[in-house]
Amino acid sequence: MSGTPDNPSTDAPSAVTRRTLLGRATVAGLLAVPSAGLLSACLGGGDDTQDQAEGTKSADNPLGVKEDAPLEVVIFNGGLGTKYATDVHIPSYKAKFPKAEVKFSQTEEIATQLQPRFSSNTPPDMVNNAGSKLMDMGALVQAGQASDLTDLFDAPSLDIAGQKVKDTLLPGAIEQGTFNGKPYVLNYAYTVYGLWYDGALFKSKGWAVPKTWAEFTALCDQIKAAGMTPFGYAGANAAYYQYLVILTSAAKIGGTDVLKNIDNLEAGAWTNDAVKKAAEAWAGIGAKYSDKAFLGQKHTEVQLQQNQGKVAFYPSGSWLENEQAKDTPSTFQYAVMPLPSVTGSDKLPSTAIFAAAGEMYFAASKGKNPRGAQEYLRHMLSKEGAKKFTELTKVMTVVKGATDGLTISPGFTSGAALATAAGANAFSYRWADWYKKLDDECRSATNELMFSGGTADKFCERMQKAADAVKNDSSIQKFKR
Repeated sequence: MSGTPDNPSTDAPSAVTRRTLLGRATVAGLLAVPSAGLLSACLGGGDDTQDQAEGTKSADNPLGVKEDAPLEVVIFNGGLGTKYATDVHIPSYKAKFPKAEVKFSQTEEIATQLQPRFSSNTPPDMVNNAGSKLMDMGALVQAGQASDLTDLFDAPSLDIAGQKVKDTLLPGAIEQGTFNGKPYVLNYAYTVYGLWYDGALFKSKGWAVPKTWAEFTALCDQIKAAGMTPFGYAGANAAYYQYLVILTSAAKIGGTDVLKNIDNLEAGAWTNDAVKKAAEAWAGIGAKYSDKAFLGQKHTEVQLQQNQGKVAFYPSGSWLENEQAKDTPSTFQYAVMPLPSVTGSDKLPSTAIFAAAGEMYFAASKGKNPRGAQEYLRHMLSKEGAKKFTELTKVMTVVKGATDGLTISPGFTSGAALATAAGANAFSYRWADWYKKLDDECRSATNELMFSGGTADKFCERMQKAADAVKNDSSIQKFKR
């Protein structure tokens, strides 16, 4: 399933099959890290670095890019496509550095394609680390393979006069890619998560969007009586946004410190009462309102059933509409709702949502042109570059004001309204980015809970045991927020 062309060029297809914005899957050599020494062997390390291009810093060239140095860019080919790179960001870079050759390639299997190159300290310059087979970002940082992006964020914006790049970004954007105080990753796409449904269908049926758990289960009963499966997700390639419903509900029940404690590997964080209540509530949805056949199906198979009117609610991020564009009937109108309040005493309002900067991009510290890679990211963070990205992908970015005035599609409009309604009650977590093994365990534990008769107690105990194992593994670098 590799999308990498034999002869990389900028002629990339715009229609693709998959976007998993922060997705994770098992990749040999990047997951189980038995020792710090082996980590360096798997991901490279040490001082063996390629000769690196260096230009002269100036007001017009704040990052000191060598104007004729080649730049190699690798983009994950998924639901966002690659057209934003080939048609927007690469041309923008080339307009500023016309003497530079930009070598572009795409792949659906980032780790498969790039792990050998990072192991030999010959990586490409700029990498979009995404998809079900991405590289362990925490391990890359630990191995010294990612560039510190402080200079990028301190540089002037490409097209917003008088502002540094960091001043043009939404709150939390830089923090989302920060590891122990230093920024190594640009999380570019601002994604809102919730329960997606067909707004046109709901309108025709007279189904009101539920705000409470009682309203939600009552509606699920109506949907089930109408011959539809109320709730579905794919178990075959379980992704983070499928266990995200549990943790979103937990945060709404107990407050955002529930997620902060999980991030920081605090004792008993996973067995907190809020997590148990959330797991119990969603286990009930899986048992009564889903279909066990989904356990063996891929995301596109379940999503297609939603487009066909067979599934009502599907948990996902705001890339979903673009991902399903070729299979969505003209009568289907994507809309998204926040997860309903589980209890009558939830600490966060029903409008609270999980929303975060995602879709990781980084400059390889051992590439031939790390300065050019950071400059490329500066072009991505221009207002024009962000606006055109959104026009092509129907996904917002972390650049403030870049979507002002854009009316793109029903799903985009619904997602933007969701973010506006949430306001300051938007939250996220970091542990899944930091600890790959823990992320893998949570996918499996969620499948057990939702499809295989698992219990909330077993889910929480299983995850606490996995978190404690990570905490006690001295070979794994720990991160805190």
